[in-house]
Amino acid sequence: MTSQPSRPAPALNTGSHDLPVSAALEAFMGTAWAPSPLAATDRVPAHDVTPARRAALSAAFPGERLIVPAGTLKVRSNDCDYRFRPHSAYTWLTGLTGEDQVGHVLVLEPTGPQGHEPVLYLRPRSPRDGSTSEFFRDRRYGEFWVGRRPDLAEAGRLTGVRAEHLDHLGKLLTGAQPPTRVLVGVDAALDSATGRPGDTGTAERDEQLAGRLSELRLVKDAWEVGQLQLAVDHTVLGFEDVVRALPTALRHPRGERWIEGVFNLRARAEGNGTGYDTIAASGAHANVLHWIRNDGPLDPSKLLLLDAGVETDSLYTADITRTLPLNGTFSFVQRQAYELVLAAQDAGIAALRPGASFRDFHRAAMRVIAEGLADWGVLRIPAEQALQEDSGLYRRYTLCSSGHMLGLDVHDCAKARADTYLDGVLEEGQVLTVEPGLYLQPDDETLPMELRGIGIRIEDDLVITADGARLMSGALPRSVAGIEEWMGTLLG
Repeated sequence: MTSQPSRPAPALNTGSHDLPVSAALEAFMGTAWAPSPLAATDRVPAHDVTPARRAALSAAFPGERLIVPAGTLKVRSNDCDYRFRPHSAYTWLTGLTGEDQVGHVLVLEPTGPQGHEPVLYLRPRSPRDGSTSEFFRDRRYGEFWVGRRPDLAEAGRLTGVRAEHLDHLGKLLTGAQPPTRVLVGVDAALDSATGRPGDTGTAERDEQLAGRLSELRLVKDAWEVGQLQLAVDHTVLGFEDVVRALPTALRHPRGERWIEGVFNLRARAEGNGTGYDTIAASGAHANVLHWIRNDGPLDPSKLLLLDAGVETDSLYTADITRTLPLNGTFSFVQRQAYELVLAAQDAGIAALRPGASFRDFHRAAMRVIAEGLADWGVLRIPAEQALQEDSGLYRRYTLCSSGHMLGLDVHDCAKARADTYLDGVLEEGQVLTVEPGLYLQPDDETLPMELRGIGIRIEDDLVITADGARLMSGALPRSVAGIEEWMGTLLG
């Protein structure tokens, strides 16, 4: 195999408006710093479960080098970057979740025909002995700017994985190379250093690595289920915060944004933040499936569709939606529409069990929706006809799927092959959402006036058990009566 180029070392990132540093100041900054090691007992919370995950990946690709990067910073504006979150596959394999993981890379190095040694290539804490000014001058990586990092020994203790300096990765990628697979599209410099893109011979192999990393995450271990339950519990608190804040939000000209801020405060206080941009959609905005502008006022006679989830510090996220009457009580028409969606969700949940097709719960929910629309006279053909694949006319009013896998990503395991996910069967330990919706557009002339503009989604998180599914988000009421009582209690 031809040798690959070394990965370039990052340049010192200073701003054009930084004050000049004199030789005297630079020399002074390299003296008189006390040691500040991490506690000797520090370990990542997932320390005990990551070895089995790496072993499963190792078994899938014997004798091959596997490279999984954490990712790089993305510019938001000029010299300001977006907050960094490591790639989910990297986090799943290492347990590392922090903003200090920028540019780091996990390599599973083959140790023979079978087995791998995991090695972390990372940027350790900058020395303060005068050999470098990174720690106080580098805006992207300097500890005075973005916080401290562990040294190599500390990183090894945190993860149970041998750590090497990131500068050594270039040498590893130079010269004769073993068969190598890379999680591509995450770190452009790493892709270039390993001959991606452009090497068409590696594309299929790399795609197989990405697919396997998703498929290994389909079934959650007990630790992961616990983290997801924690995310759900914090999300429940966020929904309660929102209801308590409704009187203030109703008075604000951009009440949707007030709601977003209230929930996001809880998410940031209890975990890493939100797992995705919060959808706070009032009135007809609820018919925009991914409404994240959240710039509208709140009308007390309308509904609020709140789709939000807290992401824990371990980066597992909840994903819950409730549709709430802004005045605390559903009108007759709102109740009618809501109870149809709730019946659809109940049907979907009832279809969850090990061995069932992943698509079964969606089909069950959509049958209820189609039959309800036909009963209302909105659907002008029989429900059975509308449900046929060559028709699907009911989808005008409920366009999207009724759920997805959940975990480190809100739409988890997205690179899994269809026969293991969308066309696969459910297994005990999988976590997913059930979220049917009814989206009655305000300008839809097939609808009677009283239904136009109503948008409803009910979404809950469930874990597949030995004989069915457990509702993880059951602390939030779903029924009309339950929601009205819950809101009344919170609003006093």
